[in-house]
Amino acid sequence: MKDRGKKYTEKAKTVERAKLYSPAEAVKLVKQSSFAKFDESVDLAVVLGIDPKKGGEQVRGTVSLPAGTGKTIKIGVIAKGDKLSEASKAGADFVGGEDLIEKIKGGWLDFDVLMATPDMMASVGKLGKILGAKGLMPNPKSGTVTFDVGKTISEFKTGRVEFRADKSGGVHVKIGKVSFTEDNLLKNFGVIFDALTRAKPSSVKGIYMKSLTISSTMGPGVKIDPKKASAGVPE
Repeated sequence: MKDRGKKYTEKAKTVERAKLYSPAEAVKLVKQSSFAKFDESVDLAVVLGIDPKKGGEQVRGTVSLPAGTGKTIKIGVIAKGDKLSEASKAGADFVGGEDLIEKIKGGWLDFDVLMATPDMMASVGKLGKILGAKGLMPNPKSGTVTFDVGKTISEFKTGRVEFRADKSGGVHVKIGKVSFTEDNLLKNFGVIFDALTRAKPSSVKGIYMKSLTISSTMGPGVKIDPKKASAGVPE
């Protein structure tokens, strides 16, 4: 185990490592145990009882956080024709067609979300190795392949986030900032928890939510009891 700083060690003492907390208790502890001089993100890490190697047990989707993310999202859009101007007017940070594809081929990845219209996917598919490794490949299931460019950009700018299980069945999502109120963090947590619950593959047997942990960027992790995860979360 790597050495931790003095501030982290002191804050970690306030969290019982073996205890499973309610969402409200966990959020309160995460806010109390943050210590960085910047406004830390609050992250949710989930371990699912799935086998991602099986096609029917891949878990991914998008959800709109009621309190937003607290983060400025950079959005790139690959399109053509009128959709280029629609994307620009909607607030996309980077807009282009084949020119943007070539830029990405050269290694440029200065965006958080990449969208594409369906008629550009044949060309975007060539970027599979580059974008797939970073989890940035546009996909209909995540809502990032669409002709409804303006609406989708607006949703991502105001709090829409994507979740996706990795090769080990883990899901990592930001649910806000330490500066958020406890109520807003709980609302965001509740929406993501519900979305993950609904995304449970029908083939999964046994325990689906193996563990839930929230933490600030620099602070200690706080484990949430999956059985209490939906209790006390404001609607």
